Parts: sequence; structure tokens; C-alpha cells
Amino acid sequence: MPYFTDEQTRTLVRETYGGAAANGRAVADALYSAAELNGLPEDAIALALGVGHPVRYASLASGETVLDVGCGAGIDTLLAARAVGDGGRVLAVDMTPAMLERTQHHAALAGATNVEAHEGVMEALPFADGSVDVVVSNGVLNLSTRKSRALAEMLRVLRPGGRIALADLVLAERLPEEIAKNPTALAV
Repeated sequence: MPYFTDEQTRTLVRETYGGAAANGRAVADALYSAAELNGLPEDAIALALGVGHPVRYASLASGETVLDVGCGAGIDTLLAARAVGDGGRVLAVDMTPAMLERTQHHAALAGATNVEAHEGVMEALPFADGSVDVVVSNGVLNLSTRKSRALAEMLRVLRPGGRIALADLVLAERLPEEIAKNPTALAV
């Protein structure tokens, strides 16, 4: 049973992630290789907030169109942009304007001209049916109160034969009610 409405959840997530501060390299160093991080903007590395490395498992190819759902500060967006090259493109979507600004800034610093930033929510992606080859998402699906709707949207925008690579949190048992009702716990 959800304790927060969709709009309450989105507000909490926007406030939490919009105010996120760079916190060193620990998360990025744990998830990505030194070679992958080489040449990326330091602030993008320090703002890595994911839980895994979906780009590693997405089998990206030159020329593909990739959608990064919940792009945050853009570390996975930048890695995808490298992988698909100048002939490909990466559509970075996030509902947090501050994170989109960071993604755009980091893409410019990295010289990633194949990145497009879009504001939107994962439950209603602002893209046409069958418009992307691959969807990646890192630690974001758990923030939705409508996970099945978000997954349906990811499938909707995929071309036939497309791929989804997700990294996210999975609970093996129900959260205690005091945590489930805690707005701070919702957005971290």
C-alpha cells in the first residue's frame, strides 16, 4: 500500500535529488572502471548516485539510440554516448530540472554532442512509440509509485528487438511500516 501520492513522491524526489551535492568518487569508483571514468567531468563522477552499471550490460553498438531513464547528473548518459559514438544518440530524461542542467553541463564538458536532455517522468515518457534501441536506468525505478506503468512506458518506446538494462534496488521482504511511511527514506 503506497503511503504517498504520485505528486507527493515526485515532489520529495525532486527536492532530494535537486539538492544533491557532489560527495566524492566512492560510488563511481565502486561501479565503474578507471578506464570508463577517464575523461569524464569530475563533478559527474562525484554525483554518481546509481546502484549498478546498466550500460555495461546493455551491449550498446555504434549508431544506436539510447534512452537513459532518470539520468541524474549524467554519468550513464556519458558512458552510453561514448559507446554509441557520433552516429548514435542518447536521450537523457529526468523529472528534476537541476539534474537535467547538470547532465547538459557534463555532456558539454565531455564534448558529447550526441546527448539530448528532456524533462519528463518515467510513467509518461515524452518519446514516440518504438523510437529507441535501448533503455538504460540506474537506481530510479524504485522511486516510482507506479513501477508497472514505468516499465510499460519503457517497453512502449523500444523498437522491436530493443533491449532494456536496469540496475535497481530489490527488497526481499516488506519494509517496516515506519520506514515505508518516512518521506526521507522514500527518496534515497
